[in-house]
Amino acid sequence: MPEIIPILTADDPRVEAYVSIRERDLTGGHGGRFIVEGKVTLETLLRRGRFDVESLFLCETRLGPLAGLLAEVPDGVPVYVAAQGVMDAVAGFPMHRGVLACGRKGESAPPAEFLRNPPLRPSGTSPRKRGETSTLLLLSELSNHDNVGACFRNAAAFGADAVLLDAASCDPLYRKAIRVSSGAALWLPFSQGGTGGGLIEAAEAADYEVWALTPRADAEPLPSLKVPERVALLMGAEGPGLPAEMIARARPVRIPMTDGFDSVNVATAAAIALSYVFAARSAPPPSAS
Repeated sequence: MPEIIPILTADDPRVEAYVSIRERDLTGGHGGRFIVEGKVTLETLLRRGRFDVESLFLCETRLGPLAGLLAEVPDGVPVYVAAQGVMDAVAGFPMHRGVLACGRKGESAPPAEFLRNPPLRPSGTSPRKRGETSTLLLLSELSNHDNVGACFRNAAAFGADAVLLDAASCDPLYRKAIRVSSGAALWLPFSQGGTGGGLIEAAEAADYEVWALTPRADAEPLPSLKVPERVALLMGAEGPGLPAEMIARARPVRIPMTDGFDSVNVATAAAIALSYVFAARSAPPPSAS
C-alpha cells in the first residue's frame, strides 16, 4: 500500500491541483496536468494508461473498497485522503464519487511526426507497418468535450489505431472528455495540433485514404465503399460539419438516412463509419466456388 496522507483542510497546498476542478482546465501549457474522476478511469490510468500519475485524492470512505487498486499505485505517488466535506470543498462539487487522480500529459509529437513514428498499437504490440490494415479517426474543430470523449470511446470500441485532432478541437484529456470516453483517452494513442487540412496532409503522407464524412447528397454512400488497407475517417464540428474546401481534398462519404433527415450527432456518425470499417475488416474472405 502507498503512503496515505491525511488532508484536514480545504486550503492545504498539497491538493492545489484539485481546487475547483469543475471550472478549471489544467491541460494547457507545457507539462500540463489532467484530472480523472471515478473508479473506472482511475483503474484505467493505473493499469493501462500511457501517462504518469502525479497523485491521488480520495474520500476516506473509499480506502477500503479501493484497497486492491491502491496496491498498484506507483512508488512515490502520494495518496491524499480527506473527509467527504473537505474533499467537496476542494473540488468545488460533490459528483466525483470520492475518487480523483492527477496525471501529467508529458510531451506529444504533432500529427505529422506522430504518424512518421507511430506509437505502439493499443494492444501494446509493435507499430503498424506500411501494407498492414490501419484505421485513424481525424477530428476537426470539435469543441464539445462530450463529443470528443464519445469519439474516443467509439474509436477504441471499433479498433482504431489512433485519433488525430486539430488545435481547434478540445483537449481529450479534459476531465469530462476522459469520463465520457470511459477512459479510452488515457490509453488510445492520439496527437493534437495544426489545422484540419494539416491532418489530411499528415494522413495522406502516411498512405492513408481520407474519407470526409458529410451529409452532402453527391457524396458516396458508406455501404457502397470498399475499405482500403489504410483509411482515415475525417469528422467535422457538430452543426457546420466540414468546410467545402476540406471535403474537396478528401473522399466525400455520406451515411444513408431516411428522407428529410440528413445528419446525426458527430460521435454517432463516427461510430457508424468506424463500425463499417471494422466489420469489413473482420468479415471472413469469400469461399472459393
